Amino acid sequence: MSNVSSCGIAIKTMAHPLKLAADIGGTFTDIVLEQGPRRWSGKLLTTTAAPEVAVLEGALGLLAEAGFSPADVDVFIHGTTLATNALIERKGATTAFITTEGFRDVIEQGYEKRFDHYDLMIDRAEPLVPRHLRLTVRERLAVTGEALIPLDETAVPELAERIRAEAVRAVAIGFLHAYAHPAHEQRLRELLRPLLPEDVTVCISSEVAPEIREYERFSTTVANAYVRPLMAGYLHRLQEGLARAGLGAPLYLMMSGGGLTTLETAARFPIRLVESGPAGGAILASRIAHQCKLPEVVSFDMGGTTAKICLLSNGEPERAHRFEIARAYRDMKGSGIPVRIPVIEMVEIGAGGGSIARVDKLGRLTVGPDSAGSTPGPAAYGRGGTKPTVTDANIALGKIDPQFFAGGKIALDERASVTALANDIGKPLSLADYWPAAGVAEIVEENMANAARVHAIERGKDIASATMIAFGGAAPLHACRLAEKVGIDHIIVPMGAGVGSAIGFLQAPIAYEITRSAIISLDDFDARRVNALLKAMIEDATAVVKPAIGGARPVVRIVADGRYVGQGHEIQIGIPVRTLADSDGARLKAAFETAYGTVYGLTIPGQQAEITTWSVTVSSTVKPPAAARKAPRKAAAKAKHVRKVFDSKAGKPLPTPVYWRFDLKAGATLKGPAIIAEHETSTMVASGFSARIDTAGYIHLERTT
Repeated sequence: MSNVSSCGIAIKTMAHPLKLAADIGGTFTDIVLEQGPRRWSGKLLTTTAAPEVAVLEGALGLLAEAGFSPADVDVFIHGTTLATNALIERKGATTAFITTEGFRDVIEQGYEKRFDHYDLMIDRAEPLVPRHLRLTVRERLAVTGEALIPLDETAVPELAERIRAEAVRAVAIGFLHAYAHPAHEQRLRELLRPLLPEDVTVCISSEVAPEIREYERFSTTVANAYVRPLMAGYLHRLQEGLARAGLGAPLYLMMSGGGLTTLETAARFPIRLVESGPAGGAILASRIAHQCKLPEVVSFDMGGTTAKICLLSNGEPERAHRFEIARAYRDMKGSGIPVRIPVIEMVEIGAGGGSIARVDKLGRLTVGPDSAGSTPGPAAYGRGGTKPTVTDANIALGKIDPQFFAGGKIALDERASVTALANDIGKPLSLADYWPAAGVAEIVEENMANAARVHAIERGKDIASATMIAFGGAAPLHACRLAEKVGIDHIIVPMGAGVGSAIGFLQAPIAYEITRSAIISLDDFDARRVNALLKAMIEDATAVVKPAIGGARPVVRIVADGRYVGQGHEIQIGIPVRTLADSDGARLKAAFETAYGTVYGLTIPGQQAEITTWSVTVSSTVKPPAAARKAPRKAAAKAKHVRKVFDSKAGKPLPTPVYWRFDLKAGATLKGPAIIAEHETSTMVASGFSARIDTAGYIHLERTT
């Protein structure tokens, strides 16, 4: 754990609020404590069976180390992968789904197309609700809201009896056209609630995901219901544990869209938390991009279980309203569970420190997507793991110091890493010495490079012109090699990189986003209807945020999904926050066509365009960071020691100096190969790269050859 300012210098001050953040990952739980320019941080292995245990132990331990009591904390911010893991591992509640008669199998039929046309053996994610728990009721509202078939209220007692008999703990309700006309969903919930046990949760699609496309709306509602009992129980256990420890500060949860929300809202809509950790990392990258005035950025977040790539332009990450969880087939799009939630757009692959390496039946070296996690963990952890992982490879290559992993809190067995690599990789491929480990590192780096290339190409971006911001426990070790592969010349490793997502939580605004579908033509723009819709959405979102920000003036952001009439996919555009006029239709169409041309390289002259979905975000104001600047160059401090580290260019281990990050002052420069060590990670300065420290304490890695 560390006590440093943003420039690595301890500063005594009591004028700032004490903020605590916790990020639960698949392998590590990261804890950060911050008071003004002072910051303390630490890592613990995630306690998978009871995640709150590591959060409480880490938080209380860090507070004690920093000399504070739990009562001193002013705000606690939390992000977790618990909802994601429950969906992936199918450990949620027994769930029933009630829908319009005739639409029982929508969540299994999906898009009615194959995501891989040429593989006859494809697998897709099984629905969260088995067919015998998919129930129907006679009702039908037209798209206009007209009741074509009234809700059959006489069928409700029989539905309730069936739900009780099957020991269902969660019910999802999704009717056709309920995104615009929720009356039947609301009435069914009203009738059903008194007939069910008190611990049975009921979710309706018009509240969870009021958007067009019934498959995605139903899927999102089912997923929310499936994880709600688990998440509500966890959040309240955590809240009770904090209260028992004397930590009574307000608790906020990080959402997938990059904002913070209250515990009550998170417990009601836990599906919005599925990408909370990665969202914190994107917020950190956004702050650094603004701070360093970087026009194009690739954020690279590599932890113990996954690697995340996010693109940012002018300091802002791309956002979307669709995400896919638990892909069942080769991580291919279309093979998972789609959810319609506000989310920061990124690509996430199974490439982390715990990703397992193996030789497949064709004699190929592969890495991931499965992970050893925290239990049993990599072979070096000594917790029962015997399979070689990326962490084991980095240990064998000399990049990780076994005596100072996670600040010396976790002891590593280097011999176990070498043995696992030799047995599972070396013997099958007839590789000796460092080559099994070098092969694992090269494969995982190529996997990440390929994901970054594809993600950039799909969005019409030139990744080579961007600056990489690397954070997470493993990213700084692999950043240089990844940059070489994708053609990036400049990398920034921020302070506290090993706990970057948790730091991002502390920099996020209190925010809430609402999305609603309403198809509006841009060629015949109805400004009156749009203004009424947006006004209601702003009021609803403000009602969630206002209690947390008091009298502060909220910030409003509006975006919309547009398309050419007849198309099936949309592109997001910004909407001005003001009263719109009919003439704004032409301006919005021009903005849509500019965005369309960026992605597809052309527009369709004379084709009508429309908006399908509107999104409003209301958030608190966040103070911008101080600018980070270059400092006059000076020699680096003396290296702590020298150890042999495998160099990919030389193809052999080379004597490599190891520097302590907090000994390097602003302006310090050094050339690779070198390692810059700190408590939660180490930065590998590869051959052909130089490193310099700026006024914010950030490491700038620049390619020299």
